Amino acid sequence: MHSVSAMPVRIVFLAQSMTELPAADDWLSEGEKAILAGLRFPKRRADWRLGRWTAKRAICRYEAKDFSSSRSLEIRAAADGAPEAFWNNTPADLSLSISHSRGRSLCAIGPRGNPIGCDLEWIEPRDGGFAEAYFADEESRFAEQSPLGPDVAVNLIWSAKESVMKALRQGLRLDTRSIVIAPETQVDALGWARFRGIHPESSGVFAGWWRIDCGFVCTIASRRPALVPEPLPGGGVLPFLP
Repeated sequence: MHSVSAMPVRIVFLAQSMTELPAADDWLSEGEKAILAGLRFPKRRADWRLGRWTAKRAICRYEAKDFSSSRSLEIRAAADGAPEAFWNNTPADLSLSISHSRGRSLCAIGPRGNPIGCDLEWIEPRDGGFAEAYFADEESRFAEQSPLGPDVAVNLIWSAKESVMKALRQGLRLDTRSIVIAPETQVDALGWARFRGIHPESSGVFAGWWRIDCGFVCTIASRRPALVPEPLPGGGVLPFLP
């Protein structure tokens, strides 16, 4: 197994809620409107719109562009399902990941060429067999013994796995037990703590950050070591956002 470059990268994020999502679709590209029209189920449509809204707002702020240009920005699903951003059919100079849960959406952005993944997970009790089915042995032990308590620990590990699987551009096609999450429990002044995600099959070691707030666990994974995630201005969903 090999490590990645020691130079840490900057990752930013933005969170939004359904209450901030406009009713009109004039911020979508024509291609996005066509995709939206093909989504049959109301929840799927709502989650898809919220994810695109959050990603477009995040990208415009990351690149210091006015949101009025968002119709020329298109968030497309690659062949493997990962989101990719294009300005007028030209790939944007960034990598991104999108997640949503319970009417909230999170978008993380990092430099192009550094795969990242993010996940937003509501903290709730899981079935007694959940850890046995989806966790490696050392993760199950962490969940049982963690000072965070079982509900937080289980959802933290699951969320971190989701983030790493997104960074691997595999999602739930992977056996979740093939990724081992090693969380730290000491948080910094901003409430973030680190985790490592190890995927022996690809010789991958992913750097990660996690945070608990407002009933959610938020995780962000990066192929390269990453600085503490920075909130973009204008995110108002979670208390730790300005």
